[in-house]
Amino acid sequence: MVTAHFKKILERFILALGISLMFGILLLGTEGREAIGTMVGTVMDPLISAVGESNFHIVLFIMAGITALYASLIQKYTIDWELMRSTQEKMKAFQKEFREAQLSQNNYMVKKLEEERSKMMGDQMEMSKQQFKPMAYISIISLPLFMWAYHFISLHEAASLTFPFWGEVILVDTIIGPIQYWIFWYFITSLAISQVVRKALNIGGV
Repeated sequence: MVTAHFKKILERFILALGISLMFGILLLGTEGREAIGTMVGTVMDPLISAVGESNFHIVLFIMAGITALYASLIQKYTIDWELMRSTQEKMKAFQKEFREAQLSQNNYMVKKLEEERSKMMGDQMEMSKQQFKPMAYISIISLPLFMWAYHFISLHEAASLTFPFWGEVILVDTIIGPIQYWIFWYFITSLAISQVVRKALNIGGV
């Protein structure tokens, strides 16, 4: 009983911390983000020393691997994939049936299906809640790491990376709109690693 109560308190604390970070990254301002980046640097800076500042893209790759593995494990054990799968299948079947009823101008069936739609909203709300909780948990690791990377690169603006086809680029140069090359590199590596991890752990399959 005590263990279950403690687990519930811990879960609420971690969830609150994650949500605070998600909103805090916008509210803290530059000084707050730099302070978090500096704190995380006590852990990450030795990695920079090991690989060298000129190989910062390798650090970003390792960082993407850490966050991808962490995020995948969080999603595996916090999301009811069976509920998500069945909810999505029900929604697809409902949309198909509703479209057919509208095309055939079957007002009775349309009204009946509209009543069913309100019942299905409960499952969708539960699915949304299950997707939000992992986001809060994931932010506890990913956002501080991201703030550290942003802080480090702001101090080393001349750092470069060689992309296939593009050649050597400066990490802080923009590729599309405000998106800098280092952010692009981080996300494509994170996405690739996530796909491998999710396949290996059999996560999702929806």
